[in-house]
Amino acid sequence: MLKITKAGNHGILLPQLGIGLDYNGSKADHVFVSHGHADHIPWKVDAKVYATPPTNKFMKLRGASYEVQELAFNQSIETENARVTFYPAGHILGSAMTFVESDQGNVLYSGDYRTPPSPATEGFELPDAQIDNFITEATFSLPVYKWESYEELKTQITEFAQSALEENYTPIFLAYNLGKAQEIMHLVKDLAHPVQIHGAGYKLCSVYDEEGFDLGEYESYDRETCEGNILICPSSAIRNGFASNVRKKRIAYCSGWATMESRRSQLTVDKLIPISDHLDFFQLIDLCQKIRPKMTYITHTPNPDVVKHYLDERNLTSRFLDRS
Repeated sequence: MLKITKAGNHGILLPQLGIGLDYNGSKADHVFVSHGHADHIPWKVDAKVYATPPTNKFMKLRGASYEVQELAFNQSIETENARVTFYPAGHILGSAMTFVESDQGNVLYSGDYRTPPSPATEGFELPDAQIDNFITEATFSLPVYKWESYEELKTQITEFAQSALEENYTPIFLAYNLGKAQEIMHLVKDLAHPVQIHGAGYKLCSVYDEEGFDLGEYESYDRETCEGNILICPSSAIRNGFASNVRKKRIAYCSGWATMESRRSQLTVDKLIPISDHLDFFQLIDLCQKIRPKMTYITHTPNPDVVKHYLDERNLTSRFLDRS
């Protein structure tokens, strides 16, 4: 039986195989990185590290100084104890699910993922195999998190920007610097209106350009010239004075957490747009039912009990993968 352990807040360790998944530590010979968000990048590593080409670029831009072996989607690498393949995860550009095959069984590690996928990614794809062990994040682990159709969310975003501009307001979208920001840029590009993005997000856009994703007309945020542009920044930047000189502005908070109306007053925003780079609760349950693994390990979640209850109703065996 294959042993699977949680190592720290995010990393997964397969000790019999010497394999770590988004793993910080010294107990793995091979570490596979799912994507370029900082909470999944290993910072203390003494192993061979593998990532998709875009993820490697993000890692370097974010300060990872060690050597990374690039592994393209649907190409496999043989370690001493396993065969490992990346599949597109649909979360952000370069995001990968990691499929590990061994004599002790196989594991599909989701990392962070989204299905249907973000249009600013390579898509979403599952291995063509029976899954023994599925390790799934459950960030949005309650039934209240049910996303509207992507067409409706795109309409909300474009109409928010367009109506603000028509009334001489500067529209500001609050979104993470990597993934969500570029997705919004991809969605508003057809408005043919210039975009300014927070400086930390701006440097990451080059990877999207290199990979052939159209982000429209954009430049780095400039306080002196930002008024009248479509602006994109993380929530923290607004608190630190981003566009504070712009009197007429409208702010939209773009996140799965925007499902909760309380975020409007907490952040002092004009509109909540619940667009996420994770799948919603029901998409998660449906995917588990489609895969029907022998065991589902639930991780990255504030509340695994509700997910487990819904999986139990479908005769799907699961348990919470807690920190070891």
